Amino acid sequence: MSRKSKIIKAALGLDYDQFELPGIGFDYESMMEKAGYSLEEVIKIQKQTNVGNTPLIEVKNINLLVKKLSKPGYGAKILVKDEAANPSGSFKDRRASVSVYHAKKLGYEGVIAATSGNYGAAVASQANKRGLKCIIVQETYDSRGFGQPEIVEKGRACESYGAEVHQLTVGPELFYVFLLLLEETGYFNASLYTPFGVAGIETLGYEVAMDVKAKYGKFPEAVIVTHAGGGNVTGTARGLLKAGAESTEVIAASVDLTGLHMASDLDFNRKSFTTGHTGFGFPFATWPDRADVPRNAARALRYMDRYVTVTQGEVFYVTEMLAQLEGIERGPAGNCSLAAAVSIAKEMLDDNIIVVQETEYTGAGKHPTAQLTFAKKQGIEIYRGDPKENIPGRKIVIPEQSNQIKAKEVNLDRIRKSYLKNTLEKNNIKPKDLTEQDLNFLAEETNTNAGYIKELLKELK
Repeated sequence: MSRKSKIIKAALGLDYDQFELPGIGFDYESMMEKAGYSLEEVIKIQKQTNVGNTPLIEVKNINLLVKKLSKPGYGAKILVKDEAANPSGSFKDRRASVSVYHAKKLGYEGVIAATSGNYGAAVASQANKRGLKCIIVQETYDSRGFGQPEIVEKGRACESYGAEVHQLTVGPELFYVFLLLLEETGYFNASLYTPFGVAGIETLGYEVAMDVKAKYGKFPEAVIVTHAGGGNVTGTARGLLKAGAESTEVIAASVDLTGLHMASDLDFNRKSFTTGHTGFGFPFATWPDRADVPRNAARALRYMDRYVTVTQGEVFYVTEMLAQLEGIERGPAGNCSLAAAVSIAKEMLDDNIIVVQETEYTGAGKHPTAQLTFAKKQGIEIYRGDPKENIPGRKIVIPEQSNQIKAKEVNLDRIRKSYLKNTLEKNNIKPKDLTEQDLNFLAEETNTNAGYIKELLKELK
């Protein structure tokens, strides 16, 4: 749509051109500072609508199990930040709270968000608290009219908050309809990817750091963050840094859905997780500006120290483990990070602390039984066995024993190389034409240095 830039600009009240630099880069920190809010301001905003200050729980029975599975001296303590305690039941309330506050401050009558995840419910909930109207646009069905239980559940949640919900079939019409609604209503674009939204997540990382330090006298050695579009990793990492937890390792974790295309009508219902998976995690890490704003504030590659994947079967297993060992029933998104934590804790010393930084609410459509029943109807084979046999879209293999849970490493150099390749292609520029300012920008984007970038560029020639 030729009017895209004009519509987006009007729907955000923000001119991104002011942050552009000569060449390929833009001033990310300036964007976050000028367009976003300070940590203190965000804490104040979130307090007004009862967002944040969620419990940090030691999962004692799971920790005993991890110790039994670890060699002597190993088995880090796992803590879980229970974000389901937020008003709509997920960390997305943090993100929505600042966007909706900003929309209200600028005088918008309502807010719109395009999302099939928890964010829709969070925006609708926060809009109610601020007295704004709300529209949610969802990719819900395949061309046969079938929708995954989890997405349908999230649509119900949005409707229960009184939001106007537009449910579409998978495909490119989502963004088109989203733009038309923005233009027709004049509402605020409560995008997942603005500086306002990402600033809202910084309080999560900050609370994790400060809560652990207050109770254990030190910052956690590692924080595991479920990774999809990048905002969760970016906001949490920035919050940790603002708390002074510079040595805490930030580990991104996604459910492995390698080989499934999220925009494919055939693949749409062959995944059993609607977020926190590689279908978003890989593309948004290697090209973050694919978002519905000119410059995405969620730039996970800047902050990842490590990236791992787990299988769908491992997450289902850990979801049951959390319920049966700890008496805590939560939805699958946060349990992706918990599955990774059960694996990674075994390689860490027993006096180390590892934090799983989110849980999410559960509901009828999010239960493993609903998800697995639907998967079976789609022709996916489900059985207990070695999770290494898992094949996304064809087999879900649920572990028989806890010691079969094993997070798989993602080669960050390959991710960085893909990011560089995309950057060169999207900007139509050759490596030899990059300036020193460009190289420094790429180094910041990949959490490396200009020398590393030069070596990587040689491999792309």
